[in-house]
Amino acid sequence: MTSNTRAIVVMALAMGLMIGCSTGSATKEERDTLVKQSQTARQEWNKVDPQLEAFAKKGQGFVFFPEITKGGLLVGGANGHGVVYEKGQHIGYAELTQVSVGFQAGGQTYSELIVFENQPAMDRFKRNEIDFGANASAVIAEKGAAAGAQFVDGVAVFVKPTGGAMAEASLGGQKITYMPK
Repeated sequence: MTSNTRAIVVMALAMGLMIGCSTGSATKEERDTLVKQSQTARQEWNKVDPQLEAFAKKGQGFVFFPEITKGGLLVGGANGHGVVYEKGQHIGYAELTQVSVGFQAGGQTYSELIVFENQPAMDRFKRNEIDFGANASAVIAEKGAAAGAQFVDGVAVFVKPTGGAMAEASLGGQKITYMPK
């Protein structure tokens, strides 16, 4: 088996495992807790850069993941749950899964804000047509990050590390699944 074929098989198996372990049908209590965690984490982000919240509200909508857990040793994965807003209204939830392969070792947690610039980008998200692959980039959420942020294909992504450490030079992608409220 060639190394490319082996990598593809490993990624497919890891993605299947992560999807099989996903918790898309959370209880009302779990969803309420997620909304509260999201609000608290967004307040922390505003302390770092008050313009991030304003930037998010200027867009058509956004999804906020208060905590994403990531880990890996050659093959890695990440998973997190978020809250989706459109025009300032809470409209649903999202689940993020990520699989990667390559040099990587460690574990970390981070939060992520994805802003949708316009209605077509928001609609693609709600149809589960937005995937983040090797060409995607994110801005570290720090003071002044919103001022220099740019949309790529109608989407802007911000991340804020919250714990752990990970060395990584890998190839992978994120899949985000939208679930209406």
